[in-house]
Amino acid sequence: MPVKLEDRPIEQVREETVDKLIVNYSHAIISAEAFERRLDEAMATDSHQQLIDLAADLPLEADPSYDAKKERSFTPNYSASEETEDDKLISILGSNVREGQWLVPKKIVVIDVVGSAKLDFTDAVFQHQHVEVNVTNVLGSLEIFVPENVNVKTRMFNIIGSSENNAPSMGGRQAPQITITGYSVLGSLEVSVKRTMKEKLVAFANSMRETFGMEKL
Repeated sequence: MPVKLEDRPIEQVREETVDKLIVNYSHAIISAEAFERRLDEAMATDSHQQLIDLAADLPLEADPSYDAKKERSFTPNYSASEETEDDKLISILGSNVREGQWLVPKKIVVIDVVGSAKLDFTDAVFQHQHVEVNVTNVLGSLEIFVPENVNVKTRMFNIIGSSENNAPSMGGRQAPQITITGYSVLGSLEVSVKRTMKEKLVAFANSMRETFGMEKL
C-alpha cells in the first residue's frame, strides 16, 4: 500500500515535480514561460497536492538517463588525481582571482592587503572533502562564491572589518565543506552563491532541451 501523499517528505515530492517539469520542457511539451512559472510555484509551495497538480497534465517521467545527467550536473566535482595540499592567493595593491574548473587543494592561504581577491568554487574540482581557507585581509576585499551543495563555515576575527556568510550550506554529509578562518582588519569578506538553485535548474533544463533538439536534427 503506497504511503499517503501528505505523509511523504515534501522535498522529495518537490524534487519529483521539478524533474517532471524539466523532462517535459526539454522535449518541448511546455513552453519556456510555462516551465519557469511552474518552477517558481514548485519551489515556493509547501503543499503536497499543489506540487502534484503542477505536473499532473505532463505525460513524460524522469528516467535513468535523466537521473544520470542530473547527478553529473548537480553533484560537486571530485578528482583524486594529482592531489595538492595547499595553495596561496596573494593580492597586494592589486587583484587576484581563482575561477573556472580549477583544482581545489586541501588548504588555501589568502593574503589580501589593500587589494581585491576572488575565490569562485562554482565550477571547481574538489580533491578533498574538507577544505580550509585561511585569510589575512588588511584593507582588502575578498569575495568567495560557492555552489549551494557545498557547506561553508566561517571563523573570522574582524577588527573594524566585516564578514558575511550568505551561503545556504544545503549540502549533505558527503558534500565538500569549506571552513574559512583568519582575520580581517578594515577589510571585508563576503561568501555567497553565484547561481541560485533556480538558475542552475533553468540552465540544466535548457541544456537538456538543446540536447534533445540536436538529437532530432
